[in-house]
Amino acid sequence: MTIDTRPPAAPVATRPATTSPAPRRRPRTIRDLLAGGGVHLLLVVMAISSIVPILIVLMNSFKTTQGIFGSPFALPDAETFSVQGYINVFTRGNFVLNYQNSLIVTLATIVLTIALGTIAAWALVEYKVRITPLLAGFFVVGIMLPIRLGTVPLLKIMTSTGLMDTLTALVLVYTAMQLPLAIALMMTYFRAVPTELKEAARIDGAGEWRTLAITLPIVRVGIAAVASITMLPVWNDLWFPLILAPSKGNQTVTLGVQQFVGQFQNDYPALLASLTLGAIPLILLFAIFSRQYIAGLTKGYGK
Repeated sequence: MTIDTRPPAAPVATRPATTSPAPRRRPRTIRDLLAGGGVHLLLVVMAISSIVPILIVLMNSFKTTQGIFGSPFALPDAETFSVQGYINVFTRGNFVLNYQNSLIVTLATIVLTIALGTIAAWALVEYKVRITPLLAGFFVVGIMLPIRLGTVPLLKIMTSTGLMDTLTALVLVYTAMQLPLAIALMMTYFRAVPTELKEAARIDGAGEWRTLAITLPIVRVGIAAVASITMLPVWNDLWFPLILAPSKGNQTVTLGVQQFVGQFQNDYPALLASLTLGAIPLILLFAIFSRQYIAGLTKGYGK
């Protein structure tokens, strides 16, 4: 048995673990505070300038004509308060029918624009043929050219096909007007869909329609944005309802408002009341889908 007479080894000194210090935030200077305050002030001014006209129209819709011209910026009081404008809207005018026509035209245009725009964007992204860039550029040009320049040819087409003074004419024109922007926006979303997902679907035996259906949940934000940007101009348009569907049975809300504007006398309470009622769908749309609308436009144009 041997005894180890060597001295014990000296303990190895270990260096304490060092952690990198967290980066310090640069203190905000007076210039930063002024710049941030200026941006917030500008946003507040823009918000007020957008909200105040709506509130003025809403307040004056509950006034008499004398109250509107006497104190347009004051709240209705005991002397000026009146709901006669709303009564005139539903008794003298065809507001319910106008509202129904606007809903039919707007909803049909949204459905057609989403369906056709989604299919066209999918084809332009997935099928690499020689004319694909030409077709994509054609739709981009369609965004820049206003469709109102073709009013006379549109009148001839609708007259020759027997669609003049019908809601179908409005739906077809509005769909053609909104399709270029819808296709350009949906193309940016389909390009962001992972290629592996589409290839895996095709390997599993999915056809093109099934593969498209699988990718739709990924691009639902873009679909919501297309629906939003389609509803706003269609609901507010006055030009094409005046040209293509002027009869009382086919009038939309924007055209029906004109019946309260006469050559010698205007029913301002009814006019403001009809404008208020006509803006309710747009306000509800923005209040419910504002986040999806802004996110869809921001992501779509930024890709």
